[in-house]
Amino acid sequence: MPSVNRLTVDGRDYFLPDPVTELREKILDAVRQGGGYVNIPPLRSGPGIDILFSPGMPVVWTRIDVGGDTDDADDAASDTFTDI
Repeated sequence: MPSVNRLTVDGRDYFLPDPVTELREKILDAVRQGGGYVNIPPLRSGPGIDILFSPGMPVVWTRIDVGGDTDDADDAASDTFTDI
């Protein structure tokens, strides 16, 4: 199942493709050095966005599974139509 990573920084959400390991290290390094800019890449294309990370800044990582098992959805839909 494909997944997307959500990075929430100071209340704003940024959606990122895998892998995010290198990006996480860059953010941690910026915070350890007392603050610094880190380029957050776009989900699809474009230049991304530079964010200033500093100690104490609220940052939350979330991994979201997207898509789903289409077989279950097809079964549920066919059950609904057969009852009509």
